[in-house]
Amino acid sequence: MNEAATLGLASIFRSAWGKISLTWLLVFVEILLMALIPLWMGQAIDGLLEQNIDPLIRLGLVFVALTGVAVARRVYDTRVYGTIRVKLGDALNQRSKGLPVSKATARQDMARELVDFLEEEVPGLISSIAQIVVALVILFQFHAYLAGSAILVFALMNAIYGLFHSRFYTLNAGLNEQAEQQVSILEMTSPARFFAHLKALRKWEVKLSDSEAFVYGLIFLAQTVFLLFNLWYCAQLPDMSVGKIFAILTYSWDFVEAAVALPMALQSWSRLSEITTRLNKAAAE
Repeated sequence: MNEAATLGLASIFRSAWGKISLTWLLVFVEILLMALIPLWMGQAIDGLLEQNIDPLIRLGLVFVALTGVAVARRVYDTRVYGTIRVKLGDALNQRSKGLPVSKATARQDMARELVDFLEEEVPGLISSIAQIVVALVILFQFHAYLAGSAILVFALMNAIYGLFHSRFYTLNAGLNEQAEQQVSILEMTSPARFFAHLKALRKWEVKLSDSEAFVYGLIFLAQTVFLLFNLWYCAQLPDMSVGKIFAILTYSWDFVEAAVALPMALQSWSRLSEITTRLNKAAAE
């Protein structure tokens, strides 16, 4: 990793784009298999009711393949991102010379969050996008209104988050600023000062938690309306079997779970944007 380059998600990706891309490809294969399971599970239910076990055998083979891909990805991920953390930490240490130990230590922890995002949250984001697309396509095959209600609730959820983006950025800046002072406060060996520091951290964490709770409360209310509508509407459709109703409800719920991940990723992006700005101040301080 180039020590003079701007530290951030883009530079981390460029430093190991081939290996990271392979991890994401494995994620996509895993997601694709998982996304199709509810459909094949519904077919297996209908097949068993008709004394046909072929769909059940196919479902079992999919689970075996999914297990193999999931295990291989996690083994590979640990090695790739572990190496990236080492290189990023070294690059940050080189440009942090002259900074107080408290700030340098806090920024090392913050830098790891960038790699954590690529390792843990980007695969979740890829999973969410794939699940959303698959859910929309399958719901549309049952009826356009089922897919249309999903699109409407998705737009509403992201609009709700958009109203709070700047607040999340500001609160994360306050939390990170306080965290950078921890080591220097510990060095003062003043219990009263350290207690005040802990209370200040708690203040920022409470404000962040309250904002998150309010945002996700609004989002879950919107999702509740969506699920109730799809449950009611699928019952009105002709030629509904138990397997079809199961598939509709499962994909509606999958859509809800996947759609929630996008505002969560945007919230993480708000925090990482502030962290990236803070890390790159090191060269000038």
